[in-house]
Amino acid sequence: MDYGKLNIHVVSDNSGFPIPDATVQITSENEPESIIEEAVTNNVGQLNDIELTAPPVDYSMTPSANKPYSEYTITISASGFESVEINGAEIFSGETAIQNASLLPLATGETDSAELFVIPDHTLWGDYPPKIPESEIKTVEGTGEIVLSRVVIPEYVVVHDGPPSDTRAKDYYVRYRDYIKNVASSEIYSTWPEATIRANILAIQSFTLNRVYTEWYRNKGKDFTITSSTAYDHKFVPGRNIFESISAIVDEIFSEYLSRPNVEQPILTQYCDGKNVSCPNWLSQWGSKALGDQGYTAIEILRNYYGDSIYINSTDEISGIPSSYPGSPLRVGDSGEKVRQMQRQLNVISNAYPLIPKIAEDGVFGPATEEAVKTFQRIFGLTQDGIVGFRTWYKISEIYVGVSRIAELV
Repeated sequence: MDYGKLNIHVVSDNSGFPIPDATVQITSENEPESIIEEAVTNNVGQLNDIELTAPPVDYSMTPSANKPYSEYTITISASGFESVEINGAEIFSGETAIQNASLLPLATGETDSAELFVIPDHTLWGDYPPKIPESEIKTVEGTGEIVLSRVVIPEYVVVHDGPPSDTRAKDYYVRYRDYIKNVASSEIYSTWPEATIRANILAIQSFTLNRVYTEWYRNKGKDFTITSSTAYDHKFVPGRNIFESISAIVDEIFSEYLSRPNVEQPILTQYCDGKNVSCPNWLSQWGSKALGDQGYTAIEILRNYYGDSIYINSTDEISGIPSSYPGSPLRVGDSGEKVRQMQRQLNVISNAYPLIPKIAEDGVFGPATEEAVKTFQRIFGLTQDGIVGFRTWYKISEIYVGVSRIAELV
């Protein structure tokens, strides 16, 4: 057996503030009565670098008869909050898993009852319906059809947890980036080459943004953006853990999607596993892994499947953030309104995360601002360089919106 790591971050569902001293218990799916780990979260609601056994990494590198991940049950409880239990959290060898948990405050006099999330088999391991083929470019010139005027990264997507016809299935409101991280963690293995992960994330994002842009399901009278059915869309699993390697890439490229010349809408980039199902002219997940092993870049992998005319596009239209990225990194010596906006957001965040020092909102990026940025980066698992690049800027925006409940359209 090898080992992987687990990081846990616990916040209040109402305020977005971290919950310190939350009790975390971890048990193995094979020995549910034996507690492997029991600890409490720190003053920023985190419990980091818990080491857990996992199968050899080789099991995830080729289709295999051996399950490539271990499964654990995580129970999180805190005084005044409803407990959460996650069954089937996945741990891969050499990888860091991230379990985010939002706990609901208990009403006065209300007794605790755990909210349960059951994580099913990963799509590359379990048995799931193959994708029903669709046209990659949707016809949108029709009476009464809703179509966005431009490509916009939504703040939230509404995920219908079942096929479109299942009226009993629950709808989940999920932040766009969290949705992409969840789907990618459900559809591919985090142990794969970076270029392979990047190519698959771009395909997932482009597919999702096609559903958003064309209002595909709302035009059919539905009240959701996308489903969790692999026959129609991607696999989304409520409450599941994600993986650090996947999360970092999504944070870097979440505004990107795939285009073809003279086509405004994002391309509906369909794919299959390439093992149980073959799909000519679609991306093969296992095939993309093999190409990544050979040194192909992400765009080379994508063009191998979707053709040479496919290219990576991006949009600056990002909903739910107070201010768009300035276009280049902010660092010591910079000044101006973008620096002031960033300083103001860090000061609001510091109300929830007091380790971040308060700073002057003077629009001057000096040593004190650099130290506040580094502290923020340390808390949220970013490179601690004190520079506010694309990933740090939007992480600051995300946490600021979460703790201030401000969500303006750009």
